[in-house]
Amino acid sequence: MKPLPHRLLLGPGPSNAHADVLAAMAQPLVGHLDPAFLDVVDAVQASLRRLFATANPMTLPLSATGSGGMEACFANFVEPGDAVVVGVAGVFGERMCEVAARLGARVVRVDADWGRVLDAGAMREAIARTRPALVAFVHAETSTGACQPVAPIAEAARAAGALVILDCVTSLAGIPVALDAWGVDAAYSGTQKCLSCPPGLSPASFSPRALERLARRRAPVSSWYFDLNLLGGYFGERRVYHHTAPISAIVGLAEGLRRVEAEGMAAREARHREASRHLLAGAARFGFAPLVAEEHRLPMLNALLLPERITREGEAALRRRLLDRHGIEVGGGLGKLAGRIWRVGLMGENARVEIVDRLLDALGEELR
Repeated sequence: MKPLPHRLLLGPGPSNAHADVLAAMAQPLVGHLDPAFLDVVDAVQASLRRLFATANPMTLPLSATGSGGMEACFANFVEPGDAVVVGVAGVFGERMCEVAARLGARVVRVDADWGRVLDAGAMREAIARTRPALVAFVHAETSTGACQPVAPIAEAARAAGALVILDCVTSLAGIPVALDAWGVDAAYSGTQKCLSCPPGLSPASFSPRALERLARRRAPVSSWYFDLNLLGGYFGERRVYHHTAPISAIVGLAEGLRRVEAEGMAAREARHREASRHLLAGAARFGFAPLVAEEHRLPMLNALLLPERITREGEAALRRRLLDRHGIEVGGGLGKLAGRIWRVGLMGENARVEIVDRLLDALGEELR
């Protein structure tokens, strides 16, 4: 097999995995019911509870990417005919609508301009009018770089008796997440972003309130693989076989979580914000400007409006030169923002000033 090249991954994900994570994953394989591995699973679940800031017993690493985590949340709690209010402020809000509709939900959209956050008043009005079973939205919208305030929308949803589903794919381990304080019932993330692990796992958490709703379903969960009733048999005390857990990936996640806790979330958030400020200041010299207003701007996913020079000459060609000549990957825009922005990820181990300088130096060479 031809070796893969070394890349500096500064797109919207994956980010570079730390060498300690990769070394952990290279340990010998054991069985998925081996006591040594189950000890690792217990430790991962406990660490995820701390990172999600929740006491939820049903907090686990789903054997899937973040998109699988999204599917799991909707599959377990949507039944045909349910009203579901979805806040849409980018690609991943759109994807929530698609997943819910495929499960037979009656989807009620509340839209925001891409690059802005949802209006809490509009969400409250839709919730009061619809009385939905679920309210779903994205904490950190990967397609726009905007960070959504969670508590006001979650409060309105819970007051109406709705469950709250939150996408934390890009936010977890980069900025604080507080599921219990916010009143979130189901949340999912991914390992390949601020956790600096390879893709393949979706950390997720489900409240007792959500599991009570699950127990009252009129029909079985539409997905056998993601059925929390079955997954709880393995990730709970009984350790009943459901599927073969991705052992090496979970061992790597354990090391990634250890690194997060050793640094501490306050220091980790500060590091992400410092790197983002350094990027925005440096990129301004080349004519880039931030898409998102400062008060809602994500530090780990920087959406940069492209200067005319780059759009005129072809932004994709410049990104390809950065990759081919400098080994640096950055992301283009999606959907309505395709060709208008770059998405520069400074996630986890890559959220460092010296990493930003590598990108700025490469841009300087290419834009001389």
